[in-house]
Amino acid sequence: MSAVESDNDIRAITKLLVAWYDRNRRVLPWREIPTPYRVWVSEVMLQQTRVEAVKPYFERFMKRFPDIRTLSEAPEEELLKHWEGLGYYNRVRNLQAAAIQIVEQFGGEMPADHTRLLSLKGIGSYTAGAIASIAFGIPKAAVDGNVLRVLARIRADGRLMSDPKVRASVEKDLEEAMPKDRPGDFNQALMELGALICVPNGAPHCEECPVKELCRAHCLGKETEFPQKEEKKARKIEEKTILVIRDENRIALHKRPDRGLLAGMYEFPSIQGFCGPKEIVRYLADEGLKVIRVTKLQEYKHIFTHREWHMRGYMVRVDEFDRDRNARNDWIYIEPQETKDRYPIPAAFENYARALSMIRTRELGMDSKNG
Repeated sequence: MSAVESDNDIRAITKLLVAWYDRNRRVLPWREIPTPYRVWVSEVMLQQTRVEAVKPYFERFMKRFPDIRTLSEAPEEELLKHWEGLGYYNRVRNLQAAAIQIVEQFGGEMPADHTRLLSLKGIGSYTAGAIASIAFGIPKAAVDGNVLRVLARIRADGRLMSDPKVRASVEKDLEEAMPKDRPGDFNQALMELGALICVPNGAPHCEECPVKELCRAHCLGKETEFPQKEEKKARKIEEKTILVIRDENRIALHKRPDRGLLAGMYEFPSIQGFCGPKEIVRYLADEGLKVIRVTKLQEYKHIFTHREWHMRGYMVRVDEFDRDRNARNDWIYIEPQETKDRYPIPAAFENYARALSMIRTRELGMDSKNG
């Protein structure tokens, strides 16, 4: 397919797509008040997370951190607590790091410049394009998985969409063809089409598509053959024994290292591999804890991007926590209710925390996903 054909395909759908978006766009909190800060936060939250899941988080986050300066000054544990359940916690760490940059370099105001947006921590080509086009009306492309899928089908483009060179080519084609008076709406129309109609799993809803007559894949009857997909690598499987340890009033939590998976989050103590009650009693005796009772809990599986945790849990009742006898200085002992407002618990452990009423996400009606 030539560059001219590519441009023509996009130009042909522009008016139809924007008109469809005007009639069918979803009412979303960040769309109704599209300030640069709100657009930015929403786009970061929406990475790897469903729109319906994001809504309550977005509202609560905006209430607590209403502007860039407030975000830049937030204590990390409180910030992580407000992100609890969304997963991929480096997103919110980068969000705060960029907020600090904006305060220090741009006087607390999001720069209305695509190149400067790209200089901010955690902001890549897609997020910069979304902020630039939606909040500032700058004609820059915002190319995510939805957009790549839609255009691959419209153009019957057999290239591998995960290839950075292909993505860059798609961005260039979009920027040359998009309407200069409504770049933000055009970008959102493409995203909306991919989210609601030209869906990734199963057959797309072509009968509802405003551009089906111009879609090459549809005309060929090969919608599900595009885009070309890269073979996924098998996830690494880790077996873990999760210990929900408590005395009469408190539970034990372990703080994860400051780097790596779920960095800085709090979790239940665990043992690598699957262990039985006798091994658990011996393990905790070495930690200076006298076990009264061990009760088996359900087994759960949690999937991350590149690994899978297979977890076998136990509720362990101990006589009493005593820091002087317990050699583990990376454990803390708290009342379960404290985690509702302070200690961020990853979604991977939500099923074990639920029995102790520790997880705020249940109050928001959230699904457990994404770590």
